[in-house]
Amino acid sequence: MSLDNVKNIVLVLSGKGGVGKSSVTTQLALSLSLAGHSVGILDIDLTGPSIPRLFGIETATVTQAPGGWIPVPVHAANPTAGIGSLSCMSLGFLLRERGDAVVWRGPKKTAMVRQFLTDVLWGEIDYLLIDTPPGTSDEHISLAETLLKNALPGQVAGAVVVTTPQAVATADVKKELNFCVKTGINVIGVVENMSGFVCPNCSECTNIFSKGGGEVMAMDFKVKFLGRVPIDPQFIMLVETGRRPVYPIGTEINGLDVGRSEVVDNSGDYKDPGQLVEKYKDCSLCPIFKDIARDVVNDIESTKS
Repeated sequence: MSLDNVKNIVLVLSGKGGVGKSSVTTQLALSLSLAGHSVGILDIDLTGPSIPRLFGIETATVTQAPGGWIPVPVHAANPTAGIGSLSCMSLGFLLRERGDAVVWRGPKKTAMVRQFLTDVLWGEIDYLLIDTPPGTSDEHISLAETLLKNALPGQVAGAVVVTTPQAVATADVKKELNFCVKTGINVIGVVENMSGFVCPNCSECTNIFSKGGGEVMAMDFKVKFLGRVPIDPQFIMLVETGRRPVYPIGTEINGLDVGRSEVVDNSGDYKDPGQLVEKYKDCSLCPIFKDIARDVVNDIESTKS
């Protein structure tokens, strides 16, 4: 199988749509890369593939090679800077137009997921993150069955489960945790996304969706709580326009001061030069995901030891 040289497979799951699985996958991948690990992302959200847009590579095309597809590179490894390589594969690269609808019945979705798992030539990478669609649908069942049948012992490291703080979200995400229990997938931990809003014009971080629901859910299921992630419009600006984030003095996120003395200018279309992985270092969410990535790596290493 094409996953033979992948050291660790991590699923990013949620029982509910709109909680930011793709955003969490993107930032976890960037953080692992910044820690020097080689990373791949497999986007199996077939009806809403957003990974290509988040990395600004929507116009990229997949190369066909003997034995399968070569994933699209996001950036190459830079050993001098301690940055690992990052590449991704998504159905979005195979659509003629970005807005094309994928109207498929279950069997075709199942076949596509299995093809992604068997026909993408990842090569030797440390971590493969699989961005999944919401719910516990055909794609999830196919994914679990294929991985449990074909993956090497210990290769499927587990799942990072994403929720937002509200009770309506955690109620759905609990179903995903039960799905992991039934399929024997280890839960690495829970991320509470959209826990606060970072104002781009002042130093305030406001809990517009409340907070704490993800942590309580993690306690109920006796799994690790990986952390809270606020909504940061400057992260959105970074992935949409390439603008490097700059925060007003006094901006405090999860107890960390991320403010800088530069004047914040959100006008114009200027795109800062440099790679996304380098500019992400200036994002307020980077320190949060650095800790989340560290906890994910530590959990995987402790499980294997």
